[in-house]
Amino acid sequence: MNKAACAVGLLGALLGGISQARAQTPGTWGTWFIGTVQLPGTPEKKWGGYAEVQARTNGLFSQYFYNELKGGLSYDLDKNFTVMLAGGRYATYKPKEVAEGPLNTEKRLWLQITLNQYMARLRVEHRYRLEQRWFSYSGDSSGTRNRLRYRLNTFLPLNKSSIGPGTVFLSVYDEIFLNPKGPVFERNRVYVGAGYQFNKHLTAQAGWVHQANYNLPVYKQGQFIPQNTSAKNNVVLAFTYRLGRRTATTTPEHLPSQQD
Repeated sequence: MNKAACAVGLLGALLGGISQARAQTPGTWGTWFIGTVQLPGTPEKKWGGYAEVQARTNGLFSQYFYNELKGGLSYDLDKNFTVMLAGGRYATYKPKEVAEGPLNTEKRLWLQITLNQYMARLRVEHRYRLEQRWFSYSGDSSGTRNRLRYRLNTFLPLNKSSIGPGTVFLSVYDEIFLNPKGPVFERNRVYVGAGYQFNKHLTAQAGWVHQANYNLPVYKQGQFIPQNTSAKNNVVLAFTYRLGRRTATTTPEHLPSQQD
């Protein structure tokens, strides 16, 4: 069995396990579809960037309700240290009533720092992000928020010592979202998945992400309502196309990180 077949089998087994878990807990699963085009930095050309489109469904492969359009510019201070300035538009719709327009939209601008560590086989990414967010609601109201995010992402190549063409890999991350105005611990996102890099350009990943949102406790009508949590499981299908540079003399290893 060749490497591509092994990768497809691994991704299929992962999706099969997710589907089986979904069957045991109906109504708690959604889907994230992510498509990304990247221009990574190189030792010769340190500037880079990316563009991404994302769609989400409220049910498993059904009930489309959300999309993201994002892009940014990056600069490699060195091979393990990258800074980025990026922005995006986020729109949320009522499922089955998408034609009526979004319930709310968000515009977001962020500054990001990424640090990478390369061990014998394990790759570790530390990502720090400071976001400024502007909201517009269908009722003509608006608001602004700031948010801090930190993501610890690990990658483990299975059939090679590094991640490159023909590599099957595992990816696990945990990301926390902090809100200065509260709740301070606003969100937590955990991801487990597998991927395959077909060549120097195309990488595919499939996985499971559990996202939990936390609300502030409130005192309403003489009654104390404690902090509550809303959580959802999602299947993630992500495809990344990495653009090449004609003038590059070397092709450094790039971690297959999801930009979300």
